[in-house]
Amino acid sequence: MAVQYQPPTEDMAFVIRHVIDSQKISELPGYEEFSEDVIDAVLEEAGKFNAGMISPLNTVSDETGASLGDGHSVKTPTGFKEAYQQYIEAGWNGLACSPEYGGQGLPELLATATNEMLHSASMSFGLCPMLTAGAIHAIEHHGSDEQKQTYLPNLVSGQWAGTMNLTEPQAGSDLAAVTTKAVPNGDHYLISGIKIYITYGEHDLTENIIHLVLARLPDAPAGVKGISLFIVPKFLINDDGSLGARNDVKCISLEHKLGIHGSPTAVMSYGEAGGAIGYLVGKPNEGLAYMFTMMNHARLNVGLQGVAIAERALQQALWYAYDRVQGKTLIPGDQPNSAAPIAYHPDVRRMLASMQCRVQAMRALAYEAAAHMDIAAASEDAQVASAAQSRVDVLIPVVKGWCTEQSQDIASLGIQVHGGMGYVEESGAAQHLRDARITTIYEGTTAIQANDFIGRKILRDEGQGIGALINEVMDTGTTLGNSEDTALARLGQQLQQGAQTLRDCVDWVLKHGKEDAAAVYFGSVPMLLLAGDVLGGWMMARAALAASKPELINDPVAIKKRKAALVYGDLVLTCGLGRAHQVISAGTTIKQSLAL
Repeated sequence: MAVQYQPPTEDMAFVIRHVIDSQKISELPGYEEFSEDVIDAVLEEAGKFNAGMISPLNTVSDETGASLGDGHSVKTPTGFKEAYQQYIEAGWNGLACSPEYGGQGLPELLATATNEMLHSASMSFGLCPMLTAGAIHAIEHHGSDEQKQTYLPNLVSGQWAGTMNLTEPQAGSDLAAVTTKAVPNGDHYLISGIKIYITYGEHDLTENIIHLVLARLPDAPAGVKGISLFIVPKFLINDDGSLGARNDVKCISLEHKLGIHGSPTAVMSYGEAGGAIGYLVGKPNEGLAYMFTMMNHARLNVGLQGVAIAERALQQALWYAYDRVQGKTLIPGDQPNSAAPIAYHPDVRRMLASMQCRVQAMRALAYEAAAHMDIAAASEDAQVASAAQSRVDVLIPVVKGWCTEQSQDIASLGIQVHGGMGYVEESGAAQHLRDARITTIYEGTTAIQANDFIGRKILRDEGQGIGALINEVMDTGTTLGNSEDTALARLGQQLQQGAQTLRDCVDWVLKHGKEDAAAVYFGSVPMLLLAGDVLGGWMMARAALAASKPELINDPVAIKKRKAALVYGDLVLTCGLGRAHQVISAGTTIKQSLAL
């Protein structure tokens, strides 16, 4: 049977308070109310809402999916509409949005934790608010004052939803091939073209949908330098703010997908009746740059989906492993060879331990990126803000790429723990693997994240950003390595080895980046995954250090964190260092591969 979601609020709170250090966020201008009481209250209420209201929708949405009806309307699964109304009435949609537009102004760090719960409860449901958040970021940063006042209050409240319209049949990751047209027509533009893979492009959850559409002006230069960004509402907005006529935009089909069946993935047609009315955002031909404003947040949230689905798969596997009695094994303190749950079989224990420690590392790394987003956005010290943004830039491709790749492996292990029952849909384990599969693809495939990591985050600044991060990882390893606690000292030595291995690979990339670019990019995904394994180890090492503080040493959550960190060192970190060979030997391997 599918297991209902239980939000891991204790682990979330420990990471926010003791690993990330919430105090440094509360010292930022505008976040003075970010206290421990607020953390506890928000996590508790978010946990109740997502466990009680959203989680029960996960299985039914997988079974029934979204459907396209008459008049190009889309019906979401049973329960979605009612749950969405409660979601926005409770204020969850605007948790981290500016109070100027009706948001609560809380840190991205806390919103990231609540978003994790939402996507664990039902990723299909959570995708709608996630896309709306992207639209809010783009308009807030690049829209005119009039556009902000027109669209942001209703987007922040959740009364309206938002989308991103980038992809076209001939233009997937290569946005230079976008052909959607935008023709000037008075104070607006007429948009015409087809967009595909538009998440929540049409649905029945909100009264209006605000589409952000990439298109080309008639005199636009070729390539990515000729793309502009337009706001195209489903219903036009009257001067008094009320909804006007239906715009010339419609959903012409829904994709039939491997997973996330409850989330409508639409093919959108613009301008079949003469042109959809659109409004230019910012300057002409700057659309791609504006979309990148959204990209860090979008990629953080997709990485977070990896965390969320991995957590859900873990919970399903744990329940089954402790419920299923099969064979004989030795339970500590019991009689030898007695019947026991499969959780006590050594290999099942290995799988569960690997899943558990990786989920915790993934969560902490995603929260670390969110915390630096807060510092970059709110710090009044220009140097501090700049350093934080540099850290965000380095972390985002790792969070997106590594966490989503891990989620697939963890969801697959979840099926393995179930044995044959995992392959049967009624167990609920298979849905997590199907839902997780898209996360390594949309918002930029793992290869695109790896190319970004190599090209923009290592080669462009000659390794300065990643080098500063590796130094911090090494310092943490040194601190642990000097511990009188032999187990922690061993973890510190493992982390030091990881930091040095990652540094060696960065040096190799810097040395060969210009003379043998093909080899460097051939090994880019292993490089990204190596960075994830090491940085995940860094987060777990920091958790172990926090758990060793006198005031926490007897805390049950801290005790578990310490154990998870030690397991991570043995099962993940040390094994992951072998990826370095794939990076450094890429020059030879790529030549051999061409001869296959």
